[in-house]
Amino acid sequence: MSTETSQTSPERKNGPVQEERNTAAEAATAPADRRRWLALAIVMTAAFMDLVDVTIVNIAIPSMRQDFGASTSAIQWITAGYALAFAAGLITGGRLGDIYGRKRLFLVGIAGFTAASLLCGIAANPSMLVASRILQGGMAAMMVPQVLAIIHVTFPPHERGKVFGMFGAIVGLGAVSGPMLGALLTEWNLFGLEWRPIFLINLPVGIAGVLLGRKFITESKAPKALRLDLVGVVLATLALVMLIFPLTHGRENDWPVWGFVCMIASPFVFAAFIAYERHKIRKDGSPLVELSLFKVKSFAGGIAVQLTFGIATGIFFLVWTLYMQMGLGWSALRAGTTGIPFSIAVSAAAGLSVQKLVPRFGRKVLQAGALTMAAGLLLYIWESDHYGMTIASWQMAAPLIVMGLGMGLIVAPLTDTVLSQVPREHAGSASGLINTTGQMGNALGLGLTSVVFFGTIDDDLVFGPPYVEAFRSALWWVVAVLVVIFAVMFMLPRKQVPMSEREGAEGITDAADAADAPEKVPAG
Repeated sequence: MSTETSQTSPERKNGPVQEERNTAAEAATAPADRRRWLALAIVMTAAFMDLVDVTIVNIAIPSMRQDFGASTSAIQWITAGYALAFAAGLITGGRLGDIYGRKRLFLVGIAGFTAASLLCGIAANPSMLVASRILQGGMAAMMVPQVLAIIHVTFPPHERGKVFGMFGAIVGLGAVSGPMLGALLTEWNLFGLEWRPIFLINLPVGIAGVLLGRKFITESKAPKALRLDLVGVVLATLALVMLIFPLTHGRENDWPVWGFVCMIASPFVFAAFIAYERHKIRKDGSPLVELSLFKVKSFAGGIAVQLTFGIATGIFFLVWTLYMQMGLGWSALRAGTTGIPFSIAVSAAAGLSVQKLVPRFGRKVLQAGALTMAAGLLLYIWESDHYGMTIASWQMAAPLIVMGLGMGLIVAPLTDTVLSQVPREHAGSASGLINTTGQMGNALGLGLTSVVFFGTIDDDLVFGPPYVEAFRSALWWVVAVLVVIFAVMFMLPRKQVPMSEREGAEGITDAADAADAPEKVPAG
């Protein structure tokens, strides 16, 4: 993340920010800066590649399972491993860019992401695929935080509105096109490679990104970057792994004692992480997580919303894919096209919520989104039960549209609503933490599918009705999570404070611009 936003003293807070503004202004007027639009195309292509890779995989999981004969835990880790590695590395990736150069870290990230994609595409067994996906997530955590930081120092303030509007369009396009692209590549079975082209397609894009990035992206660093907190990263990741690993592997191993020991110990490791962060604040003022942020009620509530929303989407998108392909026996292409109304509804509601509804009605819009999503899920449960194995794609359109509208009302305005009462010097830290928490929630939700979905199936190798019944059971859990989200949203501010009225509005804008990985589309 952009670390100049994470410092507390006025001297350190204003000096680096002003220096970086001067750098951006100079870059905007320099003759070479005419190439900034090429640099923009390169970093946006990389961001698009990451977004597509998040959403492209779920649709191909049944094909992977059939090819490998993979276990349910391996299926979960193919997606959860990426999310976990991405979450664990996001903040550190942003700081490494501030310290060693954003261009350098971007090139390292995109090169590593491309190499990991190749390993995914040639994976010989489930273990190799899971390990490659974890590496891919880690490399994405090096690459993605640099995208907005590079834009921030490359474009002058008067151009950033247009640029970030383009970035938002790329985010939406990645969310919509990922599942369809995955379905098409899987269905076409190019060169007899089955699902493997969904990863191999990254190779030409990544290689071009490295070559062009070296030529057209301008290097930049934070004038005074915070130190790395690798111990904090290890403790936070360990706490999450000790919770997720037993959840994904416990069922297949008949819930052994070691699994319960790990899950019970996980909160204690997390408590050790908090204690170490307090020590880090006293020692050098550069913790991984700025704990003072949690004194802001709206931020603490927003983090809880982001975590639980990640859990809900992590569960839904995986079991939805398995329901259509392994329950109903649909092809990947039919499953992919079935989700188009959902994607369109998310995009439509997202634009409406940010531009019209939230400025007028505040948090009620987000709460209405949670209830609308829950209503769509209840309709889906009813339809699945009523039509059973004969349900058609067009019959799913109604619940998916309702769900999409609800999700759009939440995901688009959530980050800015949560940031609205955060002090300007911590806006960058807060934004990075919001997105990290969302990825952690997604990984946890994917781990929980072993309980709420696979846990209701006696034999997961028997496809058909058992998967359909398990789908309905899992959706009830997602409905329950959305009810919790609705209640937690009362901690959000009633009305989003207009940017022009916020204290230090310009500082918050700069911090939000440079914050790492502000992706608002959940993995699907």
